[in-house]
Amino acid sequence: MKVYQSIEEFSRIPFAVVTIGTFDGVHAGHQKIISRLVELAKKNHGETVVMTFFPHPRMVLQPDDNSLKMISTMDEKIELLRKSGIDHLIIQPFSKEFSRTGATEFVRDILSNRIGTKILVIGYDHHFGRNREGNYKNLEELAPVYDFRLEEIDEQDVNDVAVSSTKIRAALLAGDIHSANELLGYDFQLKGIVTDGERVGRRLGYPTANIQIPENYKLVPADGIYAVLVKLEDETYKGMLYIGNRPSLNGKKRSIEVNIFDFDRDIYGEFITVFLKERIRGDMNFENLDHLRAKMNEDKENATKILS
Repeated sequence: MKVYQSIEEFSRIPFAVVTIGTFDGVHAGHQKIISRLVELAKKNHGETVVMTFFPHPRMVLQPDDNSLKMISTMDEKIELLRKSGIDHLIIQPFSKEFSRTGATEFVRDILSNRIGTKILVIGYDHHFGRNREGNYKNLEELAPVYDFRLEEIDEQDVNDVAVSSTKIRAALLAGDIHSANELLGYDFQLKGIVTDGERVGRRLGYPTANIQIPENYKLVPADGIYAVLVKLEDETYKGMLYIGNRPSLNGKKRSIEVNIFDFDRDIYGEFITVFLKERIRGDMNFENLDHLRAKMNEDKENATKILS
């Protein structure tokens, strides 16, 4: 997959099968669109093109609203799209100036002239262009003018629940990892750098790797204990993840730390990826460290059962 950091880097291709959107999480609904994209490209001897945007439009148009966090970082999104078999990924910088591009202008200048779109596949209820003025009806009118076919993918359901990035974010923020993973179609992940901590876990018999996530826009799920798989380089381990302020230790800052089972190696400064499987419990305040240690023993038993 070739990655372009703006539309200006992209050279028009003869038969482009295209989709556009933010694709946060590249969830089960997005995967249906991408699967159809790949199918159409093979059938027509064309090439697949995904055009996405960064930052998320809401972050640019509502800069004072810091409530929106993303399911996937850009690096995670790139990797997910790479695995899905896409030929070209255009990451268009989203700015206030770009947001003023009208729907017709976008179709003419970008989809048709710049990309060479012959088939456009869009998701259910897709809007684009200045003030989200562009919709399926506009595209139906513009398709014959700019010589491309149009196809809309219906809203996708998983266990009778309509898939959307908004619902996945809500599930993660509620700690409902099981539902989030079902809607995603894969296990939600946190990726970061292992940093030095206060080493309290080691005194309790549960040494932890403190994880610092470089991207401040990455969504971190609800506080609590989670059963996880941990990837370090090419090895995968079982473990349990803690997210919270460590109330039993009078903590003031939210931390993300993982205890890796049957592991004893210095990994400070290394990148680590944690795949969340299930939430074991919420965060709790304990009277003393002995009570905390007893609960951690119980947490490890539960995590081991879940991961087995």
